[in-house]
Amino acid sequence: MTIELDQNELWLLSFYRTSEIGGALFFGRLARTLQPGANQRDMSRHFADEAQHAWLWTSCIERLGAHPLSLTDAYQDQYVAAAGLPVNLMEVLALTQVFEGRVINQYARHQRAPGLHPFVGETLERIVDDERWHLEWVRRALREMEPAYGKERIDETVRRFREADEAVYRQTVHEHEQRIAHLTDVLARTRGEEPGHGR
Repeated sequence: MTIELDQNELWLLSFYRTSEIGGALFFGRLARTLQPGANQRDMSRHFADEAQHAWLWTSCIERLGAHPLSLTDAYQDQYVAAAGLPVNLMEVLALTQVFEGRVINQYARHQRAPGLHPFVGETLERIVDDERWHLEWVRRALREMEPAYGKERIDETVRRFREADEAVYRQTVHEHEQRIAHLTDVLARTRGEEPGHGR
């Protein structure tokens, strides 16, 4: 089988897969502890989606003639050091809202890369639909928690995790940015465009 990925794209798709596995493990453990109700149901679906996304990236990489790289750290592994461990479900959901927003933005950016392979584009499209629902249910759950925690406290928690997310993104995902930029230039050259055209 012909390999249709360069090493930067293989790294990036493997990075996505590793992060989806991390999310599945986290939300699966959490779903097991929740009391029966809407949050338990939605968290269970969220966990199932993340596991399915990891499989979709595995399948995509294999269809492109490669095997996923074994990466040790997922993106979300860096959050605890930056913002502290969430102490209750509200904080978990605040963190999730910030993280899912980051994921959607990154996937949308990748979707705009010139010369995107159809297998990658198809996988991104399927996953982004699920990620939009993740944001919807988490925002709904946080609104429903306002009587218990107060809107100001929830908003402040979201701000705290957003600041942590920015720090993590700057400090630990610099390689990710370099690889995306390199990938965009490589794909542009395959289409006879000037590097930087799609950014």
